[in-house]
Amino acid sequence: MESGTLKLLKSLIAIPSVTPNDGGCQQLLIERLSRIGFECETLVFGEVTNLWARRGSSAPLLAFAGHTDVVPTGPLEEWHSDPFKPEIRDGFLYGRGAADMKSGIAAMVTACERFVQHHPDHQGSIALLITSDEEGPAIDGTVRVIETLEARGEKIDWALIGEPSSSETLGDVIKNGRRGSLGGNLTVRGVQGHVAYPQLADNPIHRIIPALHELCDLEWDQGNDNFSASSFQISNFKAGTGVHNVIPGQVEIDFNLRYSTELDQQQIIDTTEAILQNHGLDYSIEWTLSGLPFLTSEGALVEAAQQSIKQVTGIDTELSTAGGTSDGRFIAPTGAQVLELGMVNASIHQINERVRVSDLDHLSEIYQEILERLLV
Repeated sequence: MESGTLKLLKSLIAIPSVTPNDGGCQQLLIERLSRIGFECETLVFGEVTNLWARRGSSAPLLAFAGHTDVVPTGPLEEWHSDPFKPEIRDGFLYGRGAADMKSGIAAMVTACERFVQHHPDHQGSIALLITSDEEGPAIDGTVRVIETLEARGEKIDWALIGEPSSSETLGDVIKNGRRGSLGGNLTVRGVQGHVAYPQLADNPIHRIIPALHELCDLEWDQGNDNFSASSFQISNFKAGTGVHNVIPGQVEIDFNLRYSTELDQQQIIDTTEAILQNHGLDYSIEWTLSGLPFLTSEGALVEAAQQSIKQVTGIDTELSTAGGTSDGRFIAPTGAQVLELGMVNASIHQINERVRVSDLDHLSEIYQEILERLLV
């Protein structure tokens, strides 16, 4: 017999909500949450649909956060089953969004349902902050909802994000912070010319290579007890006219720094531009700050999560700040304690994305236990 969490997850996967399209997922959640006393508010910004559902009006406020949008499927012929027709094989549920992160959303809802049934007069408030813009540009999603909440004085005390944080087994890793992300779009200009007459041209590729070597080899910091060392990575390199006998007039380079709390974005900008200037380059650069580093090193949320995972799974969890960005970067600056706890992430964004069926109820039980420890 299928559990409530599995049934809800299958219903969510069956909705092809490729970012930024919610496809009706949030309406399905509204129907479930309204029945147990949540006041549900749909917030639309641009093409993005967001849900803010809250039960209670007093502090403290525990908010579950997540996203209904999923990444594109990739080549359908490489899937062993339709990515939007959930299928169970060998103890795993397959489908796009199974791990990232409709399983987390399904577990949140069923955990809330059981908790409210047992504690209709619980302390504080429970909320769900759900967006359809996490896998996309992330400009009209969680960040806009947080701006709305801040403007009207609604403060989140604890944010539990259902991103797939686990590594090998459910609950073995929870993310208690993330590195900052700063991107640069660099254009270096030279003089186009014939390769046979290099003295009449100025090759921007040749000019930028020594500077890139210096940036790549630079030890930005050594990290600290909570964060690994900051990392400079080139992601795109574009130059040339498509033929062999023309020196290009400019080169475009995209790069990104995932950085620890040992740095701030202005230090990175100043260091990078100093190196470029020292190499005498004719350049321009556009910077994009995707998120500041944040850390919840201790507190009631971390303690409740560790204890709940231990009670349900019997394992001791590891705190980690590794990996990419999440919507936690928009919530943490408000002063909230932020934690990511979800399914195993081994297959996220991949062909044949999947989750272990037996983990679904365990994740829901962990969420319920966290509610018990914080709001009873």
